[in-house]
Amino acid sequence: MQRCCSKKGELRYYEYPAPAKKRNTSLKYQQLSQEERYIIIALLKTHLSMAEIGRQIGRSTSTISRELSRNRRPTGYYAALVAHEYAMARRKRSRRGSQFTAEQWQIILFLLRLDFSPEQISNTLKRFALFSISYETIYQYLLYDKKKGGTLYKHLRFVPKRRRKRYNSHDSRGRLDGKRYISDRPAYINNRSEIGHWEGDTVIGCDRRHCIVTLVERKTGFVIIKKITARTAEQVTAACIQAIKEHRRKFKTITFDNGTEFHSYKEIEAKTSVKCYFAAPYHSWERGTNESTNGLIRQYIPKRSCMKEITQDDCDRIAYRLNIRPRKRHCYKTPEELYYGKDSALHLLLEARHNN
Repeated sequence: MQRCCSKKGELRYYEYPAPAKKRNTSLKYQQLSQEERYIIIALLKTHLSMAEIGRQIGRSTSTISRELSRNRRPTGYYAALVAHEYAMARRKRSRRGSQFTAEQWQIILFLLRLDFSPEQISNTLKRFALFSISYETIYQYLLYDKKKGGTLYKHLRFVPKRRRKRYNSHDSRGRLDGKRYISDRPAYINNRSEIGHWEGDTVIGCDRRHCIVTLVERKTGFVIIKKITARTAEQVTAACIQAIKEHRRKFKTITFDNGTEFHSYKEIEAKTSVKCYFAAPYHSWERGTNESTNGLIRQYIPKRSCMKEITQDDCDRIAYRLNIRPRKRHCYKTPEELYYGKDSALHLLLEARHNN
């Protein structure tokens, strides 16, 4: 109680309420008890706010709000005994144990070892009508496995550090006269309405010599990877021509990066009748599909790793993994089935696994 003086000289006494009990946030969260629910209903009758009720019993406002929204009667009336019965029944249902069999978990782990994300696993199982599981459940399983010392979490992708975009930077690479820029490319190609329009780039190793050539089809996301021993125009051109001949009638245009390794593009056009275009210097987003796919490849060939020991068979295996991985933008269909227009290898693998 504190004494103060009013303007008229009268003495008045003000009594301040006792400070609210500070919640101990270091303790683990505990469920509301039946006694606390009786206190809540008593405080509700005094028309206190949820924040004030929370302070009175040492609980957060969100706890009070959640309690009142979950455990009211269908009529909207909150009764302590009924609310406690609702909460105990919900708690009992949540402790029934895993509803998935060992065989179902084997299928989940099989897809995880193919480097599918939990969201891709969940939607793939739903798409093929095998069974339903939320991706949150899979993440919880991975967290539990990691705490036990498991390594399943290593199959998840990690978001790399974003690189600074170099706007209006000077292009120090060799200039090439007469090449077509992406601004000259027909506008309908931007709609991804047909198969046959590709994006191309190279991914180099730490020795600055051995590298791979990546070609990605814009509509389906289908990827082709070719290993070369030197990032020269001669080897890159030969790799592109070989890929085009292996996939006849599937190439109409290729949009390349501005690297000097693509300066022999006229040889590609002369030998294959495929038109070549180039993105503007330092505008990598104009070849977004290719750049995104290169990021997926880095899951298997991390940056600062040497590509000297990587073989063409390794490249084919990486491309296969990516081509059977479902994509969200295609309603979880795979690039392989969209590219070839038939059931993907993933469907056959899942059927064999499920039947076994």
